[in-house]
Amino acid sequence: MTESMTAHRIVLVLTLLVLMSIGLFAQSGSTARPPAPAAAAADKQAGEASRGAHSDSAYVIGANDVLAISVWKEPDISRSVPVRSDGKISLPLVGELQASGQTPLQLEQEITKRLQSYISEPEVTVIVTDSKSQRVNIMGMVTKPGAYLLTSSTTVLDAIAMAGGFKDFAKQKSIYVLRQAPDGTQKQIPFNYKEVIKGKNPEQNIRLQAGDTLVVP
Repeated sequence: MTESMTAHRIVLVLTLLVLMSIGLFAQSGSTARPPAPAAAAADKQAGEASRGAHSDSAYVIGANDVLAISVWKEPDISRSVPVRSDGKISLPLVGELQASGQTPLQLEQEITKRLQSYISEPEVTVIVTDSKSQRVNIMGMVTKPGAYLLTSSTTVLDAIAMAGGFKDFAKQKSIYVLRQAPDGTQKQIPFNYKEVIKGKNPEQNIRLQAGDTLVVP
């Protein structure tokens, strides 16, 4: 009787092991090959996360910016394109369209609208990979002169900090911003660092605009 019970238990254990193996295999297969709608949703979420990480929704595209344009399941259309000096880009099926002056979301909507004549429910993502239009130049007696990426809230003091502060003998009372007007003329906006940091004339600490040049004599 004891030997019979032992054999019976061995059979039960082996049966359970086989059933567990089959269950694990089925679970692994379902994880590796999700249904098409789930895969599409995952890809879409990844695209949205990527856009959030690399593109500001309030950012306005400008000339010389570089855009990564992705159309889901359309590799022949997806590509990296520079915004030309006239503010336009060109894409297969889409043709030429104005990119400068639009946000990435607005451009996505425009491309999607044009592609609807050729593709059923196109999924378009636009990311600014190189923001060359929204930059400010910092020159003169600063530690790290050069071109810097501009945000909507960058002030003169922010720019000086970005450039690593002043070098020795910088004329901190004679700083100025060069700004080009729409008619092509250029104006000089003074900035007295010594006064501003003491709370005097705070209006001199203006927000910089794309294309401004900050000069520290």
